[in-house]
Amino acid sequence: MESAIPLHLETQRTRHKRVPDDYQPPYPSFVARYKPAVSRVVMVYFGVQYRGVAPSAATDALKEIAALFAAENGPPHWDRAHYVDQSGYENVVSVAYWDDVARFDAWFAPAREAWTGRQREGVGTFIEGLRPAVARHETLFSSLGRPEGVAVIAEGMSGEVQEHAYWGGMRDRIPLSQTDAMAPGGVPELVRDGARLRVKAHDNLCLIRSGQDWSDTEASERKLYLDDVEPVLREGMDFLRDDGLGIGCYANRYMNVLAADGSVSEKSYGQSWWKSLAALERWAESHPTHVKIFGAAMKYLSTLGPSAKLRLYHEVTVAAADEQFFEYRGCHSKTGMLAAVETVSA
Repeated sequence: MESAIPLHLETQRTRHKRVPDDYQPPYPSFVARYKPAVSRVVMVYFGVQYRGVAPSAATDALKEIAALFAAENGPPHWDRAHYVDQSGYENVVSVAYWDDVARFDAWFAPAREAWTGRQREGVGTFIEGLRPAVARHETLFSSLGRPEGVAVIAEGMSGEVQEHAYWGGMRDRIPLSQTDAMAPGGVPELVRDGARLRVKAHDNLCLIRSGQDWSDTEASERKLYLDDVEPVLREGMDFLRDDGLGIGCYANRYMNVLAADGSVSEKSYGQSWWKSLAALERWAESHPTHVKIFGAAMKYLSTLGPSAKLRLYHEVTVAAADEQFFEYRGCHSKTGMLAAVETVSA
């Protein structure tokens, strides 16, 4: 049994784990392992937003960002997903990951100018990015063999880890949690730069991407997931989207991952911005919407046991204020972190 925290990031704890040292989790889970030389990762969400059928400007924008990703210093991995937001807008989000900040910095300035530097007819664009130190970040996977998100750029995966299957495991997997409460500080602010709107959030903002992959399931398991689990998950995701601000969730997207040809795959993920890790933990541990999700998932997994083919994963980051970037152009006022600023100023 390994610790989720890599050996080179282990330190003398001043804050204790939620479980004793001899805790044995009831089922296996795994985390991504980066090369020790990787001190920071980069994760950037490039969104395009429109109403109804995609206008040509949206299609062109998606081709442009894909070409930029393929250019020199582009990301080693990216993927694309779609969702309809609370205001009825279509959003297509291309998420890119780097493990080399210098390469990202060399790439980003012209890419940013291409993405939010000009207005596109009938289309909004946004960039939401973090560059966290690896000590501020954790991942978790229910199975090996198919990394997702930031884990694709990792060197590999761990063996079975101890810190999971209990409330508080998410925090215990973040190396910084050994010594730091990671409490939020400050309030989001809006900065206007011509037609661009930037949001300066605050210290220890939290991002989670939490995904599901049912592409390996066979008929009976797929029906069980789509009939009994997915609707409950969607209900919880919709609550966070529409009413999350009251519990510290600034924005939530429940997205369908798109295949390379643009078709909808059998993968989805929720992606949300939180005031703090503590706010995310409170929702996960005690809010009726997540308690219901957890109950449906446990019933599903206990019914199928080890034969379950559903793959689950997440990545969680608690970012320092200087590790964040949020920029929007032509987007409605409840897009992403703009919703946080709207609430503060209301």
